Amino acid sequence: MAAHSGLSAPALGRAGAPLFSSAVLTESTPFTPMGADGWQLGSPSDAEKQFSRCAAKLRALRADSGQLREELNLLFDQLLSENYNKTFYPSINIRPEDVCSLLKHASCLVPLSQEHLVIKLCQLIHHLLNQLKVIMDEQTLNVLVNYTASALKTCSTWTHSDVLLALSTIVYGNGPQCHQHLSDLLGEDGVLLQYSAPSQANMELRRVALTCMANICLRIPGQPPLDDQHRSVCYRVFLKTLQSPKPPNTDELFYCMVIQAALKGLQCCLSGGKWKFGGGEELGSVLATLKRLTFQGAPGVNAEWPAVLYPAPLPQYEGPSAPKPAEPPKPSEPPKDGAVPGKASGNKKRKSRGKGKKTSTEESRADDGEENDREAVSAFQKGGGREGGRGEGDFLSKPSTTSLYPSWKLNSSDSEFSDAEGNAQSKLRLYHSRVRQGALHCLLAVVKGVEKRTLYGYWSSFIPDSPIGGPPPLTLLTIILKDPSPKVRACALQVLSAMLDGSRQFLAVAEDTASPRTSYTPFSFSLATTVRELHRALSLALLAESAPQTLTQVIKCLAYLVANAPYHRLRPGLLSPLWKQMRPYVRHRDVNVRVSVLTLYGALVTTQAPLPEVQLLLRQPDSSSNTGSFTPQDSVLSWRQRDGVSSPSRTPVTPSQRSLHTHSPHVLRTPGEEDSSPPWLLQLCVSLVTQPREDHSDSEGAGSGGGAVLEPSPVRLEALQVLSHLVRGYFSLTQACLCEIGQVSARCLGETDPSIQLHGAKLLEELGTGIIQQYRAESNVPESSRIPMSHVVQFWSEVLSGPLNAALQNEQHPMLQTSACDTLSSILPQAFAQLPDKTQLMCITVLLGLTYSENYLVKTAAVRALGVYILFPCLREDVMFVADTANTILAALDDRSPNVRAKAAWSLGNLTDTLIVNMESVGVDFQEELSDMLLLKMLQAATRASADKDRVKSNAVRALGNLLHFLRQSQLTRSAFQRPLEDAVRALVKTVQSEATMKVRWNACYALGNAFRNPALPLDSALWSRDAFSALCHVVTSCKNFKVRIKSAAALAVPAHRGCYGDTIRFSCVWSSLATALENSEDTNDFLEYRYSASLRHTLSQALLHLLSLSQSQDLAALGASLAGEEGKGIKEYLIRYLRAEEAGGEGAEGEKDAGGDSVNPQQRVGRLQQTLIRVKGLKTEGGEEEGGKEVIVRFLEDLLKTCEEP
Repeated sequence: MAAHSGLSAPALGRAGAPLFSSAVLTESTPFTPMGADGWQLGSPSDAEKQFSRCAAKLRALRADSGQLREELNLLFDQLLSENYNKTFYPSINIRPEDVCSLLKHASCLVPLSQEHLVIKLCQLIHHLLNQLKVIMDEQTLNVLVNYTASALKTCSTWTHSDVLLALSTIVYGNGPQCHQHLSDLLGEDGVLLQYSAPSQANMELRRVALTCMANICLRIPGQPPLDDQHRSVCYRVFLKTLQSPKPPNTDELFYCMVIQAALKGLQCCLSGGKWKFGGGEELGSVLATLKRLTFQGAPGVNAEWPAVLYPAPLPQYEGPSAPKPAEPPKPSEPPKDGAVPGKASGNKKRKSRGKGKKTSTEESRADDGEENDREAVSAFQKGGGREGGRGEGDFLSKPSTTSLYPSWKLNSSDSEFSDAEGNAQSKLRLYHSRVRQGALHCLLAVVKGVEKRTLYGYWSSFIPDSPIGGPPPLTLLTIILKDPSPKVRACALQVLSAMLDGSRQFLAVAEDTASPRTSYTPFSFSLATTVRELHRALSLALLAESAPQTLTQVIKCLAYLVANAPYHRLRPGLLSPLWKQMRPYVRHRDVNVRVSVLTLYGALVTTQAPLPEVQLLLRQPDSSSNTGSFTPQDSVLSWRQRDGVSSPSRTPVTPSQRSLHTHSPHVLRTPGEEDSSPPWLLQLCVSLVTQPREDHSDSEGAGSGGGAVLEPSPVRLEALQVLSHLVRGYFSLTQACLCEIGQVSARCLGETDPSIQLHGAKLLEELGTGIIQQYRAESNVPESSRIPMSHVVQFWSEVLSGPLNAALQNEQHPMLQTSACDTLSSILPQAFAQLPDKTQLMCITVLLGLTYSENYLVKTAAVRALGVYILFPCLREDVMFVADTANTILAALDDRSPNVRAKAAWSLGNLTDTLIVNMESVGVDFQEELSDMLLLKMLQAATRASADKDRVKSNAVRALGNLLHFLRQSQLTRSAFQRPLEDAVRALVKTVQSEATMKVRWNACYALGNAFRNPALPLDSALWSRDAFSALCHVVTSCKNFKVRIKSAAALAVPAHRGCYGDTIRFSCVWSSLATALENSEDTNDFLEYRYSASLRHTLSQALLHLLSLSQSQDLAALGASLAGEEGKGIKEYLIRYLRAEEAGGEGAEGEKDAGGDSVNPQQRVGRLQQTLIRVKGLKTEGGEEEGGKEVIVRFLEDLLKTCEEP
């Protein structure tokens, strides 16, 4: 609700009166006389006293007083003369209820017949509510809305401008609370619709009416939005206003103010809750209108704009119209910027002057004030289209041939206009820039509100690719490179950033590594060209921009581009120039620029890491910066060198570089890396985090007193983020500085700022994770390139004896404790085993204790860390540790926080994985040492957790499968286990058949297969086994998700003995289900599922052959009948492909592993098939159907073998 100051356009609601209004009030600070000593007269306390005196007198007045009119006049004048603006007087203290009481009483005293008093009261309403930022109670709101609405019906038209201004202030953000009045204001004959209509001749009334409607639509955060019916009415009015042509003989300034009000209203409609565009061309119409207005008042742009933009993969068709002869302006209209006589000669003068005064020009632009907009001559009229961007539109002046920057960098000649003309032109340019700014704000709201997939079709209208021929289109890049207003350029960059944000999936199609076909341009190549054009244009903008706020937006936009573009599919060379171009800006005097530069470097080392081009850049020695290009801002950026002799791109070795070589005796170098220096980016980040600033003239920093002053906290935090990204994506390049980075983390943990401590802990976690990745079994890092184990042990010994312990026990900062727990869980298991016993015990004790923390984040992290530790080889065979961890996890499974329960279920799954590993490696001894009662508790807890939320359930069913596999015969026969065992299996069956997420269902299928591995389970006789097989048979044929089918088929192939499948009917049912599933394995409408069809057929084929290998004589009749018909022919084709290994995917191999198979090559599969044939031939039958079935099966297997032996 804060009012704008200075010459800003009339703001919404509690904003100032227009500059041309008959109202007394404006948003600028009222004139206050100065005392003899130079101090302003009228302190906040005087204003409060004056308000109290006037309010008391006003409350004493009665409607029947004889001198009521004169006294009201005097009191209103006194109240209006005071300045209550909290922007200038933050300490002013006037209670909102006193203001509400005064205004309610005043509205009762001023009759609508006294129109002059009505105007003054309306001015007072606006004055007090706007400057004091009063939030009204419901009664005051109703009273004042009733009064102003009645005034609009009763009073003369000449008063309506002030009445509407007061009404707009009253309804600011209160639209939903005024629902009983909205039908009168926004109905078919409502006064707001009448005054806001394009047919309204009075521009001031039209503007204030639109402002009032915008304030009704405005949504305050936390408040409900305006109802859709009235919001739609306002939306149509705003859009109609923007699409209507300017009325004839209308002053351009007034028209700009009307457009601004409509744009602000449209923005409020689009931002006030979810907005759905109608069908047809509505979205395209809105986008076309907003695009036209983003070039409002841009001199030299004379384009024919389409009424609608259509989604298309190619650039839109709008472009400059045919050149028209310049006509002299009409006397009644202000001259247009694009048609001022003598412009060509003026350009030549400015061009010659610009070279000598480039530095002063850039310094003046860096002030980022709107006043600069008045001095700047539009880029659309200047040259630089080819050098500084793309020349847009039909330019009326000759383009410059030597300019390297967008032409707003050059100032206009002071002699072009007289003082009066120049002032009018400056004001017109200012208002045009505000229209463009408002249009871009609306466009930003559309981009954020429309589904990304829908918006991609309109990209070509706002983001160009390289021009193939003809004039280039008018796009956001045109504004970024050519608009004279830094605020407009910043808005365009925000829109472009919003479009790029989250576009990774769309841009992933881009590719230009291969030469395009000459007959047509593939969409992937066009998209790649768009990425390159964005790089080119934003690099030019970076080169030319000097306004710090806009420069920050350029760099942020580049960061969004880098984070979403698929550089691994593009020709190398895009990132190297950007990397070098950014280096001078890391020492920029503006802290926001420095932070954004680090954000961009973070994106560079994150995107598709490790990227070969970035690896080369990181390996380049620091001296490579000497060849970097000199930016036009070098004189501005060299704030660290007061004498201005050296530029940031040519600075000598930094203190951080010296420290890395001279002050770090404990740096551990891995083999083969002794001669390689640390990456420049790593040195920079370490310097920014730890080294004192060489110059802190802007009074920013984390130090105090006369000692060293560190960089500001945002810079240090971003530098720590970049270090983390660098370690995560390019660990091999940073591992040489392992202990150096560890010392940085330790220093951060020892500071008092919780944010710095948190990022220090996260950096340690990344280091630990990088070491673990190197030592994974599947890692392709050779032994000689890994960090030696002794160095890893030394690293963690130093970390665990440092300030990490204090962070683990810092209860005042739970986030820090959480991150410290994650750090403990990132210790390499082999290194943990070599740590001193007391250190190991400390880690375990701390984690067990933190699981009882009252903060759920800390508890979640501690439980997760225990779930990691339980997999450590040095701990998993410790029965006491396993028991302690199990009891802790069981307690966490009953926690009220779903996050804690989810991690507890994950940890329980890991613990039960450990039980299976110990059962296979240690044997019965471990099973006997573990308490039966503890196992029973785990089984019951996992069964309960399987009915929890899906993220808990997915790991709970995994734990159930492991536990059912782990139980011994002696335990299964105990009565205490009978009911929990049945409940556990039925929980798995229920989950398989449920509508849970597919991940939960395939985990449940896997768990049943895991349970079937336990030979002690009575699969042949237990009642629950029938339900288990039935559930698996159902999903293997009917589930839409192929991964669920794969897991269920693998589970059906797990039992190692024929008796586990039960009687002949159940065995035949399993066979029939698998055969049907194989026949339908290609039937799917979902391409994402179709990619798993080969893996599904692989697993089904393996399962069918497994059943054949176990079949007995009583099964032969049913199997023979299945193989004798058409179904048998289909099965045969699939089995041949399986035996020949013609199709086998990763999932297929996994399915075979789940089924207990160990034959993965064709020779082994054929060998097992031969064994099956020999076994079937040896089966004794009783004649009849069994013998017939046997013959069919033998013939079927012989044909399979014969076909497989054929070349």
